[in-house]
Amino acid sequence: MGKRRKPSPPSRARLAVLTTAMAAGGAVLASGTAHAEPTPTLASVKEQVDKLNEEAEQSVEQYNGFRDKQQKLQGEANKLQEKVARGQEAMNELRTRLGAVAADQYRNGGIDPSVQLMLDSDPAAYLERASVQNQVADTQTALLKQAQDEQRKLDQDRAEATATLAQLDSVGTELAAKKQQIQTKLSQAQAMLNKLSAEDRAKVNAQQAAEKAKAEAQQAAQAAQTAATDRASRSAERPDMSAPVPSAGGRAANIIAFAQAQLGKPYGWSMTGPDSFDCSGLTSMAYKAAGVRISRMSQDQWNDGPHVDRVNLQPGDLVFFYSDLHHVGIYIGDGKMIHSPRTGKNIEVLPISAMQYMGAVRPV
Repeated sequence: MGKRRKPSPPSRARLAVLTTAMAAGGAVLASGTAHAEPTPTLASVKEQVDKLNEEAEQSVEQYNGFRDKQQKLQGEANKLQEKVARGQEAMNELRTRLGAVAADQYRNGGIDPSVQLMLDSDPAAYLERASVQNQVADTQTALLKQAQDEQRKLDQDRAEATATLAQLDSVGTELAAKKQQIQTKLSQAQAMLNKLSAEDRAKVNAQQAAEKAKAEAQQAAQAAQTAATDRASRSAERPDMSAPVPSAGGRAANIIAFAQAQLGKPYGWSMTGPDSFDCSGLTSMAYKAAGVRISRMSQDQWNDGPHVDRVNLQPGDLVFFYSDLHHVGIYIGDGKMIHSPRTGKNIEVLPISAMQYMGAVRPV
């Protein structure tokens, strides 16, 4: 076996090349490390947070739809289960009656009727008893038919209840998935905000405080304007006091008054008050305050009345935004609306031109 040769030491030139390469590589690594986690700017974070909140609001309206469907299905399931229970009680009563009739026939039907007539000391009394027995047989036949009909209805009701409960479970699963999706979006938005520097976070907090103060000022101004209008209306001369006040005007005033009273309250996803509202929660409760029932979900509210051209908008109309109609507000006149924007913001007055306007509806 030959001797191993020791590796020859690197030349000075080679060492110089290696040293230079390592230095360059270190510089590259240092440069890469320095740019791996750039500090996000306030503008970029705001853009991403707004996008996440917009996606969350879309999911909220879908969640509202699932929850509304779940509540309706639960009501149907409760009614069906009560119906099944009543049907089972009726069947139990029929079985008891049939058992009594069958036992009576067994006790009295052991001897042939002709033989029994011959042996009976009182044929007239026997014939009377036989007539009663025939009536009992007819009753048993009627009870059997009734029992068959009741059993068929009971089976149908049970099948319907089972199907409704299965659908209820499916909607419950969808509801939980949609809730998780919303929470994920909101968590992502909060994580983006957490990446901001202390200075930028202070700017965001200051901006939110300013928006809240603005909403509260709008609420006070709207209340003062409403009070002034009421005073002017009471003091104005009316030539024909017998003329009826249009019901639509009174209804619109109630709708807007309710919405104005909520200004400055925070957005709360899937909430219908009294402390917070989402967009369709605000509109549905405002209409409820005026004695009008509309759907819970913004997409369903789109079908709650005739559509109105933008040039014909009147106070109290519902105004809708974005192609999927996931946002809705209440028109108050002068090109403005009251709406509940999104998580992290408060109910406010905003021009309808501030978002992608899709149309308006005047519920009847």
